[in-house]
Amino acid sequence: MRLSNIYFKTHKEMPKDAAMPSHSLLLKAGLINMSSAGIYTYMPLMQRIMINIESIIREEMNRIGGQEMLMPALTPASLWKETGRWDDFGDEMFRLKDRNDREYALCPTHEEVITDIARDYFTSYRQLPQIWYQIQMKFRDEPRPRSGLLRVRQFEMKDSYSFDRDNEGLDISYNKHREAYERIFERCSIDYTIVQAASGLMGGAKSEEFMAPSDSGEDEIFICENCGYSANSEVAKTISPHYESVSNDIEEIHTPVDGDVESVSRFLSRNKEEFIKSILIILNDKPAFLLVPGNRDINEAKIDIALKGRWRYAENSEIRDITGAEAGYISPAGLNIDVYADLMLTNASNMISGANKDHYHITGIDIKRDIPAQNLHFVDIASVIDSDICPQCQKGELRKKRAIEIGHIFQLGTKYSKSMNALYQDEDGSQKVIVMGSYGIGLGRIVSTVIEQNHDERGIVWPPSIAPFKAIILNLSMKDETVRDEAEQLYSTLNQAGIETLLDDRDTAAGVKFNDADLIGIPVRIVIGRKFKETGKLEISSRTDPRKEFISPSAITETVIAMLNNSKGKKDVSEKNT
Repeated sequence: MRLSNIYFKTHKEMPKDAAMPSHSLLLKAGLINMSSAGIYTYMPLMQRIMINIESIIREEMNRIGGQEMLMPALTPASLWKETGRWDDFGDEMFRLKDRNDREYALCPTHEEVITDIARDYFTSYRQLPQIWYQIQMKFRDEPRPRSGLLRVRQFEMKDSYSFDRDNEGLDISYNKHREAYERIFERCSIDYTIVQAASGLMGGAKSEEFMAPSDSGEDEIFICENCGYSANSEVAKTISPHYESVSNDIEEIHTPVDGDVESVSRFLSRNKEEFIKSILIILNDKPAFLLVPGNRDINEAKIDIALKGRWRYAENSEIRDITGAEAGYISPAGLNIDVYADLMLTNASNMISGANKDHYHITGIDIKRDIPAQNLHFVDIASVIDSDICPQCQKGELRKKRAIEIGHIFQLGTKYSKSMNALYQDEDGSQKVIVMGSYGIGLGRIVSTVIEQNHDERGIVWPPSIAPFKAIILNLSMKDETVRDEAEQLYSTLNQAGIETLLDDRDTAAGVKFNDADLIGIPVRIVIGRKFKETGKLEISSRTDPRKEFISPSAITETVIAMLNNSKGKKDVSEKNT
């Protein structure tokens, strides 16, 4: 394709409102155009990148027996109400009504739709197992769209669904997807790790996330340096600290400082680990306490999982009315109220927390002695911190890393098939519930992640497997007929060899052509100009290696293929050129 014929516009300055390199470079390279916050148009070069990613995904999904379909993005509310997710999704779901006042949703995901299809199709065990997938636009009413294609309101996603007779079959389907995802991300040249994850609104017994380490990542993961244990911060665990078994009597002490743990621990010359943070919440319209060790914060995602209900932080007036004190000087001691204590506090004794009296705390708290058993529940709600001990090997230290979620796989079990009555007849004639799995990949997230992991001060560095073009020819002497004819011949030769090549035939300065080629990240750059007329040689270089080679036109095809094979993603390139 000729660059003069493409809708193509780069920008000299980095966008001021883009915090992540991927967001900045996507806009600067003219690959995306923002219609409004979280809604983007994919420009021609970007669309070619997306098509390349889709092709990789299709190849790997078809390889495990997946059948592609396309489900509607607009769906009736009745399907969502069958599973209860019409209410559970809350404000994140786009909802609308038609002219007859019937309710619809723009799908953020498609479990209800696919289960509706499954219950109509499956009748016998002979039809199982099956894997169905689609590549479809999804919608989410994101409250704070940001980070380019990572946090958006409209996004392209590959989602697939497996249908099995039992859990043993589900394990097979799940592992097929897991291996397919590994191949997909490797072919896209993404460095990633697989971590334990929370299932959230999707539900199910097990889920894992594919996380790409990145300093700009929006997620936190913890990895054990000793045994390889890895988990999202939403489910990461550590071993409980050791507490002395001897308890002291409760004693009230005056603490005339701010009520935060930092201030009180400094005033009392006590370690923060000896404190209990007491947080009052309203759970299902009733007050309750959350307790975590003083050196920890609560993890809101863990609370959502553990409490199984709607909750919010109590307001200052509610805290005063319920406890008689301000936040920072409160605790469940002496109150008949439900208490959700983190698992690390299971054997906590001789602890310090608020006295429910302004500027007073109590020492000697024994959590099992001083909180009525009928009120006390131990749950996992505290954040794991860097250098915590691994819960798996119990000796390695956990290291916190920032990461981008690029894929998520779930064992749904019968969550949707049971509520929507999706059944099949087994060999013995009995009716059984279909066992399901759900598996998602965000295509825009792949793009952003590749850029985060592959860019420099000049721009994007695309791996050949997903680059919009594999090579670019820069004609620096557009008015010279000999050079122009040779550039056309090179362009034809490479494309006929199956190497998608872009010809920069614009009548513009050489510096502009060099800068644009680097910015958009084409893997191989071929330069032809005045020096070609003098030497008969072409200048060629790789985007990953600025060293220049000078070759004759007859060697162009083999040289480009060699450079592509030496770039990241060489496995995919070599497979397609052999």
